[in-house]
Amino acid sequence: MRKQRSTELRQTLAHEAARLMYDEGVDQYFDAKRLAAKRLFGRGGDKKMRYRPQDLPSNGEIQAALREIVQLTEGDLNQQRLFAMRVIALETMNVLEPFEPRLIGSVSTGHVRRGSDIDLHVFTDNIDEIEAHIHQRGWRFKTKQVTIRVGGEYKDYTHILCGRVFPIELSVYSCNELRVTPRSSTNGKPMVRVKSSALERLIAEEHSREWELYLATGEIAGFEQFEAEA
Repeated sequence: MRKQRSTELRQTLAHEAARLMYDEGVDQYFDAKRLAAKRLFGRGGDKKMRYRPQDLPSNGEIQAALREIVQLTEGDLNQQRLFAMRVIALETMNVLEPFEPRLIGSVSTGHVRRGSDIDLHVFTDNIDEIEAHIHQRGWRFKTKQVTIRVGGEYKDYTHILCGRVFPIELSVYSCNELRVTPRSSTNGKPMVRVKSSALERLIAEEHSREWELYLATGEIAGFEQFEAEA
């Protein structure tokens, strides 16, 4: 009975956390699950409404619930969004080629939604070089410092935020970290970093018709819809 209640509670929290991420723009799983618990059960309250830390859903469970919402809400538009984001990611990676860009996250896995960003890892031992490179191309950008736990210790990394129609976040690592594979915050498995050549093959395989049109005309199918959203 207790196990069934815990399972039902996790599912309820996962769906509420997913709704918060989709409808209200909460962008971190950690924040979404705790806000969901607070919204549904409050602080303390009736014992029947309390939850234990182990009742909180995993990031993977929230991601699965989020995919359900996306499918119900966006339908075929989601595939158009995915193609557009992958092409923009590829174009961006080609510009950033001197910094060994790697695509990670939802654009590579195919689990995008309205509000998703394009996540790229770039590698340099001189942050000024990549900022100058971006500035020379007329991109508007801003930087922030993000603290990440790596191998049991905390490190500060520079993130560069840019992009117009789709937000792009560049996580800047040192050159020697290109050989280090971090773990995914969603499932704990080694993170998959996709090179530009692999991304181009993926686009050609999964979006063949749209890709042929893009190569022939330079146009991204359905792009006007996403410009209107921005």
